[in-house]
Amino acid sequence: MNAESVPDRPRPASLTDLFLSFTWLALQGFGGVLAVAQREIVEKKRWLTPEEFVEEWAVAQIMPGPNVINLCMIIGSRYFGVRGAVVALAGMLTIPLILVLLLAVVYAQYAGHPQVAAALRGMGAVTAGLIIATGLRLISALDQHPLGKAVALGVAALCFIAVGVFRIPLFYVLPVLGGGCWIWVARRLR
Repeated sequence: MNAESVPDRPRPASLTDLFLSFTWLALQGFGGVLAVAQREIVEKKRWLTPEEFVEEWAVAQIMPGPNVINLCMIIGSRYFGVRGAVVALAGMLTIPLILVLLLAVVYAQYAGHPQVAAALRGMGAVTAGLIIATGLRLISALDQHPLGKAVALGVAALCFIAVGVFRIPLFYVLPVLGGGCWIWVARRLR
């Protein structure tokens, strides 16, 4: 769906707004940005509906590279074309890159301390919780999915079992489940 086709939809006011929004999003995303991206882009800014977010996130997931980087470029491109994609990417990377470089210098000095290792392990648990909470919040977007909520959740469960339990690489699971769903949805939409 084109952003211009929805008249009263909130949208980034300018390239500066886009840059600052993605910079703010990136600065909040410790260990993963999915939960923050969903909250900022769908709930606060309302640049995307939950259904659009799920669709864009799915596209970002199957593209090579970090999915949140892909998502920011998709959203930037949606509103401002190639310039928007570049500006959104710059917003996601500029300040966080500077901070990571500074933290790397500090971490090199204190990496051997047990408190640092404990803090990092604790952040991992919080990140897992954020991802689960976001997934649960986005389930309502499946109500409008062409496969239906039950089938979509079933496919998600199959993916989790294949990757999480049987340790099948996502490289193999994605074409099978994603391709199957793609064919199924294409037939239902005809």
